[in-house]
Amino acid sequence: MNPSNKMNSDEVLRVKLAVLRREHRDLDDAIDALGNTMRADQLALRRLKKQKLSLKDQIARLEDQLTPDIIA
Repeated sequence: MNPSNKMNSDEVLRVKLAVLRREHRDLDDAIDALGNTMRADQLALRRLKKQKLSLKDQIARLEDQLTPDIIA
């Protein structure tokens, strides 16, 4: 694998990471908006929070892939 392929792979991961972070922020806004209503649907809130947590896990995995392993 040559360095140009590695760079393209990293670029793709960075784009995916940016998309997931945007989705995470959007879910956060949706959760806040739904939570501020008088009759918040608790089931919908729970589902959104679960989806947000899943996105957070995906973000962490991508960040780990982009961070080089340094053995100290």
